[in-house]
Amino acid sequence: MNVTIDRLSCISCGSCWDTCPEFFEQNPDDSFSQVVEQYRKNGVVAEGLPLPDLHDCVLDAADLCPVQIIRIEE
Repeated sequence: MNVTIDRLSCISCGSCWDTCPEFFEQNPDDSFSQVVEQYRKNGVVAEGLPLPDLHDCVLDAADLCPVQIIRIEE
């Protein structure tokens, strides 16, 4: 599973990091959502590779995002 966040469209509602805090977090500098450091793809804050046990959590967060900015590629 590959996850991408469109950070420029993020409204900082907190839905993703409340739903799946193991994978998503709020960036302290700009308040937008980002991938937790240990799951980032090539160090990019907007891209990540969750472990299989986080897939359901990540999918739930993507579904609950009110602006649908979390893209999932299987």
